[in-house]
Amino acid sequence: MFPLPPNATIGIVGGGQLGRMSALAAARLGYRCHILTPEADSPAGLVAAGVTLGEYEDPEALRAFAGRVDVITFEFENVSAEGLDLLASLKPVRPSPAVLRVSQDRIVEKSFVNAAGIATAPWLPVGSPEELETAVARLGLPAVLKTTRLGYDGKGQMMLRSPADLAPAYEELSPKPLILEGFVDFAAEISVIVARGADGSDAAFETVENRHRDHILDLTLAPAPVPPTVSDAAQAIARRLAASLEIVGLLAVEMFVDAAGEVRVNEIAPRPHNSGHWTIDACPASQFEQHVRAVAGLPLAAAGRHSDAVMKNLVGPEEAALWPQIVATPGLIPHLYGKSEARPGRKMGHVTRLFPRGALPGEFGMKAALAPLV
Repeated sequence: MFPLPPNATIGIVGGGQLGRMSALAAARLGYRCHILTPEADSPAGLVAAGVTLGEYEDPEALRAFAGRVDVITFEFENVSAEGLDLLASLKPVRPSPAVLRVSQDRIVEKSFVNAAGIATAPWLPVGSPEELETAVARLGLPAVLKTTRLGYDGKGQMMLRSPADLAPAYEELSPKPLILEGFVDFAAEISVIVARGADGSDAAFETVENRHRDHILDLTLAPAPVPPTVSDAAQAIARRLAASLEIVGLLAVEMFVDAAGEVRVNEIAPRPHNSGHWTIDACPASQFEQHVRAVAGLPLAAAGRHSDAVMKNLVGPEEAALWPQIVATPGLIPHLYGKSEARPGRKMGHVTRLFPRGALPGEFGMKAALAPLV
């Protein structure tokens, strides 16, 4: 029954940091969270009221999990859509398995985005070496060859710069089929996170700029230093896609801005997103609270910000080792995810630095504000 009453239990499929921060937001609203994960010491499980240990495809674990919760959501896309179908037959699942199926497959995703009248990079499906050669002949080089499923943080993709790159890249990337995307010489990467309720209402957070290092998000700047026309176009795209998907929950839309100022969608994620972590400290209601509100059937909060912000990811052993300096530095707001092992390329936490509205600094100011991290 919705809205969920206080002390109801929200089930979260996935035990990572997005589930952890969602569970913390849910607790503030009076809800309990129960996590389904195969990990014994998952970041989300450490702060949740309960955990079911099991694989995402295991019907027995799925049924046991569903029996302990009132509504179900997920915190990352690489879960079984068939497993979510089983869960949806037992309890409400928000967003729906149909939404997950769109975001899980790059060909389905880009087809959906283009059908909604929204631009992406040019792309073609690739099911064989011969199809790759044909696709390269049409789209040109450089281009990016990607898996259609299971890719994240730069995994599952390779840049093609010359004809000699084609065969090795096709052989290495798995699972098949693949997708070839024409290279976009972009001026900026931006994103918008929009919450949508069961009643069709929506609330979009500020357009932000994202800067990557080694294919992993490094910095998010809120608001994005782009012209208002670009920000407005990005906001409209995010809202249109959320409505087209009929999503109940959050939708993160990553976009490129080319040199002419055109906005193209790169990919979508129907869940909280790394580029929205700044909202925890800079907004009255964070992306995680909005996600919980939508899933629980509560009214959405306003998505405004009271501050400008820069978010910096803490990645791998090197940046995790800076924790003592981070917590000793005034102005840095630290968030650690409770992961037991700091591996190269693994997101261990993040740091946020706030500024008065309209006072986001330039490059030198940001570096000074994020010391000792930059």
